[in-house]
Amino acid sequence: MANLDQIFSTEVHRAEKPQDVVVRQASTAPLLVFMVLVAILVGLFKFPPLLDYANHYARMWLLAGGIEEAPFPEIYTIEWNRTFTNVGIDLLARCIGPVIGVSLLARALLFLAIVLPPSGAIVLHRRLFGGSYYWQIGMLYLAWCATLIGGFINFQIGLGLALLFATVDHRLQSGSAVRLFLWRVAVSLLLTVVHIFSVGFFLAIVCGLEFSWRFDVLTSRTAVLRLVGRLAAAIIACLLPPLALALTAADLPGSQAGDIMAVWNDSPILLISNLLSAVCTYVALVDVIFLVPILLVCSRAIAAKNLRIHAGLVVTAAGLLALSILSPLHAFGTGWISWRFPIMAALVGMVMICPFQKVGRRQAVIVFLALNVVVFGRTAWIGFNWWRGQTDVASVEKVLEAVPAGAAILPLQHEPALGDIKPDQRHYAFSQDTFRHLPTMAVPLAHAFVPTLFSAQGKQPLAVLPAWSEKSVPEGNLFSTGVLSCPGLMAEAASFTPYLVNWRSKFDFILVVNADVVDQYVGDVMPAGAHLLKDAGFARLYGIDRNATPVLDAVPASCPDSFHW
Repeated sequence: MANLDQIFSTEVHRAEKPQDVVVRQASTAPLLVFMVLVAILVGLFKFPPLLDYANHYARMWLLAGGIEEAPFPEIYTIEWNRTFTNVGIDLLARCIGPVIGVSLLARALLFLAIVLPPSGAIVLHRRLFGGSYYWQIGMLYLAWCATLIGGFINFQIGLGLALLFATVDHRLQSGSAVRLFLWRVAVSLLLTVVHIFSVGFFLAIVCGLEFSWRFDVLTSRTAVLRLVGRLAAAIIACLLPPLALALTAADLPGSQAGDIMAVWNDSPILLISNLLSAVCTYVALVDVIFLVPILLVCSRAIAAKNLRIHAGLVVTAAGLLALSILSPLHAFGTGWISWRFPIMAALVGMVMICPFQKVGRRQAVIVFLALNVVVFGRTAWIGFNWWRGQTDVASVEKVLEAVPAGAAILPLQHEPALGDIKPDQRHYAFSQDTFRHLPTMAVPLAHAFVPTLFSAQGKQPLAVLPAWSEKSVPEGNLFSTGVLSCPGLMAEAASFTPYLVNWRSKFDFILVVNADVVDQYVGDVMPAGAHLLKDAGFARLYGIDRNATPVLDAVPASCPDSFHW
């Protein structure tokens, strides 16, 4: 590796006045304050508006011992041989959950999912550039992204661990090749268990760090051959554990899909929204506004020729950006695949540069204030949205009070038209909902069955017993209440959600969320046999009369033949 004093792109800018040459930069205090604020947020809000979070919480509650409480021994079983990856939080729930309680464990894991990715980036940046810099404050901006708001807890924790392990790897690269190889095998094994994407992220960073600080390594044949050998060793070490586990696994992720079922970002709008997933949360415009000062810091550093860049990580970031564009959005029963790469590219992109490494006092004050306003202003914005979301959570809790233990609940939603979606905490990344899995709160709170609890082969150790399998899906969505009244919608939905067929005989209650908005298909119309028991605004609970028969003449005139995807 070249000496840290070497500069990849340009000379470091020198301030004109001697008294302004050096300002000691420190980012530790803002990092600690940020962690305290995040801890307060996760402590205050048990179910923040994060898409998958409530579903993960319910599964962890079962794994921590809830599965032994009636009626769940007759519904679920735990089979650890169903998966070899994506089980980090499941293992902790099984081992630690009974000791500290799922509520505390879930909050701790959410805390790590938020702070680990930017903290890992800061630690690696300090390793590469030799200290603390104000630029590292800006990395905390990336704590909030679409994958975090999507509730991808294992994935987020895996990103942070990959960055932290890459920092240690960088230190070991100058030592024994055997020790380095064994270290990478061990890290890859751990990351494979946490989340399979984190292994790829770790490998991508390691390869970038092996490359060089400068591109002139490519001008020497000897250096290129040496680089190829080191990259090959890194690839072999990192791929051995996941390949070995995959070859011996009973089920692979996505095996339940039975087909590729790929959906692509095949339009400019989809591609742009996919790339923006690295920064998007509840309202994209607000996210972009907070991003502007960070971009201005970069542009001013370039103009002042006060920027250092790590060439190897440039290659890594470019590769991750290419994957962001070329990867499918959904495939093999796994959603939001292409969303995983923009946040990886953004984290590496911030680590690979160091703007204003040498800065005068006036510039230092401006950079420090700008980055702190961005980070803490955005964190306050997130907190405001979480606070607003608690009304919806309380609404679901209120209607669940009327559900007896052992009941089966059919979750549905009022689905607004795309143009009627409000920019609030109920949605993120332009149009995705955050309330989809709130009905799974019925599992720990009411001891009731919900068909959409995560139980996918190759992904979760929780399995549904055969007697209940026809009432559930391994990964579910919320359909409009229109499926119960519109034959065309029912035929389309039932093709991949079979529990909707003969729903009257399978479920005891209907839980409708987002009920205080107008459904684009049927408004407030409910089918025969569904009678309102409790209306809490956002959530409504209906009882099901199993003896009621459909009235074909009562099909609403507004019923379409298919969903408006």
